Amino acid sequence: MKLTTTTAFLAYAASKAQAFSDSSPFILFSTAKLSTPSSTPQLQTASQVFTTAKSLLSSCPTSRYVLISQPNLHAADIRDGSGIDSNSCRMPSLCRAAESGNKKSSWDVAEVIGQLSGKALEEYINGACEGRNEEVSVQRFELRHLPAASAKAGEDKERQEILGDNDYELGKLLEQLGDDYTVLVYSDPNEFNAYEPEFSQPVHMDLRRWAEEALEVVSRKREDSTNNLPLFEKYQFFTPGIFMSFIVLGVLLSILGVGLKALASLEVSYGAFDKEMGPAAQKKQM
Repeated sequence: MKLTTTTAFLAYAASKAQAFSDSSPFILFSTAKLSTPSSTPQLQTASQVFTTAKSLLSSCPTSRYVLISQPNLHAADIRDGSGIDSNSCRMPSLCRAAESGNKKSSWDVAEVIGQLSGKALEEYINGACEGRNEEVSVQRFELRHLPAASAKAGEDKERQEILGDNDYELGKLLEQLGDDYTVLVYSDPNEFNAYEPEFSQPVHMDLRRWAEEALEVVSRKREDSTNNLPLFEKYQFFTPGIFMSFIVLGVLLSILGVGLKALASLEVSYGAFDKEMGPAAQKKQM
């Protein structure tokens, strides 16, 4: 069987196994003749890939479009590096569909940095095919999420098992496409796990000891700098509480002053408290 550009892409994926852990492949193949670029960089951003895909689909070349999302897919998941024939493909259904004789056009990128939105692709295809006399079908499928890639044999085996199951489901879907279709395979959403290094216990102890010594040095320097400050900079003598107490004391003293001033202003004659001895006083006593 004649090797296609998609097969060359799969070989590139094997040689660049996990070159970029935060990237995913993009594959487009169609039964229609598309004006694919003569040369395609295998490392592109999601916006660049989306722009090229729109230019290829702008004429609405086929009547059926299948958008297949494989979350957390990497280029190394497609090939195992043992060769470029279909038997060494980790996704044989996808490889057979890409290499089939009725496929006239293909375009692919091994490493796409960023996330491609299946919803945006679907909306663009519907807009480009609007007004066509024949009915256009756009279908989106999301395969089972792949676990994060790991160097541990057990976890990698689980990932390959899920990938095999997904490829089986993909094969059943591709068998029902007929002879007028365009297939896009991408990763949406692509959830990448950041690398978390694992240290042994002695390294943790050394880091902890270093951190404690650094904190002790900083504390000692701060204490020394505080001891060298002037008296009025080292201590705070006029706090908000003292300020409030002075205000209350001023109000109370002003009230006391007004009271004392009022008492001092009273004027009483000296004869006001003398006993009356005249005839009027004797008449009152009778």
